[in-house]
Amino acid sequence: MAAKTGVSPSTSLERVRLLRESGVITGYHAAVDLDAVGRPVQALISVRIRPPARPVIEGFREWAARLPEVIGLFVTSGAHDFLLHIAVPDVNGVYAFVIDRLTERREVADVQTTMAYEHVRPRRIDPVADERPPRSRGPR
Repeated sequence: MAAKTGVSPSTSLERVRLLRESGVITGYHAAVDLDAVGRPVQALISVRIRPPARPVIEGFREWAARLPEVIGLFVTSGAHDFLLHIAVPDVNGVYAFVIDRLTERREVADVQTTMAYEHVRPRRIDPVADERPPRSRGPR
């Protein structure tokens, strides 16, 4: 990392330590090749929950997050309450997940499935530049 950023190893280590202490870096992860683990088919599944009450939403969230097919879960606004990212062995696995897992839940009112052809993740996350114009200080 030090070589990529053009600083000494000790400086790089100190900057990473400060980022961890301040909560900017919250952990590390390994990138898993889903093909290699037998789960090459991915889908994004939008789920609407009824009634839209906090205990129902939180209960579904906790249940869905524990499912082995789920590799990502978003609580969303708009027409649906959740977006589930799943990885399964084949298209039949997507169907089984929707029919055997999701639609069996009483609180699931609607499900929309989108097959993912490819999942591209950035190798790094850069800060977003603040492009707002400077505030006017008023007449002087």
